[in-house]
Amino acid sequence: MASKGKPSPRSAVKPLSDEQVAKLAQHHHLVDPTHDFPCGPRKANTAEIEAQNPKATHRLLTGCDIVFRNRTKLKAWGIEHVPETGPFITAATHVTMFDVFVPMISIFHQGRRPRYMAKAEMASWPLIGKWFQLVGMQPVQRRAGKAKAIEETSVEILTSGRPLTVWPEGTVTRDPQKWPMSMKNGVGVIALEASRRLGYQIPLYCAVTWGAASINHWWPWPRKNVVMCYDEALDYADLLADCDSWGEEVPEDLANELTRRIRVRMTEVMAEIRGEQAPDGYWDYRTMSRVKD
Repeated sequence: MASKGKPSPRSAVKPLSDEQVAKLAQHHHLVDPTHDFPCGPRKANTAEIEAQNPKATHRLLTGCDIVFRNRTKLKAWGIEHVPETGPFITAATHVTMFDVFVPMISIFHQGRRPRYMAKAEMASWPLIGKWFQLVGMQPVQRRAGKAKAIEETSVEILTSGRPLTVWPEGTVTRDPQKWPMSMKNGVGVIALEASRRLGYQIPLYCAVTWGAASINHWWPWPRKNVVMCYDEALDYADLLADCDSWGEEVPEDLANELTRRIRVRMTEVMAEIRGEQAPDGYWDYRTMSRVKD
């Protein structure tokens, strides 16, 4: 089933200017994430790499690198936060289908191989769907009453020691100006339950990408600026304080609160990248209108 509503067109937002990228460079160390270890030497997780179809993953990564170098001026900061070992969660913005690959290639080039919670329809896409399956896509059957099973699979990925990437909005944002919209609380459930089972707070990072929304994919030249921030780990230790008394399920109010913190932080970071003031409230996908926070 297709998602309701329709994303706003490219004309809804201005391209990310060279001047704004220069301002970001004054405060952050911007690197090209299409190369191995762009922030400096580190140890790749070779066991994880070998366990996830290394040949297919390398081909996909090489292809993505070529596309991004030819169609964008891609920069990133914060990817040194990607852990060398152990489970972690990446919660990524979903402005366009193009920019979902930015955190993917950045994490790959840092020597890690996360699993991906992605809509099941992607598995049937020509060429790219097959690649996504090979490199760790976990298909999500949307609106099929399988939320609990999806959450449990995600928790098991993390408790097995593997990283996980999710797009909490569930689909491309419907905000008319392409800010992060309302999010499903599954990301909160997954992070809290996996942390409870492991006995420690699993690192959770917001990956915020901006710039691809203005790319004309039929004629993408001149190349547009695209910038990603891989933020510092989000602290949610307070939400785990009474985890021993939860019972069988994560309390909904705690899952909602963690999801809210993710959305708020994504909006703050996106405002910095864009050099703009975010609007009051957020776009609610259920009502297709802006609501107060």
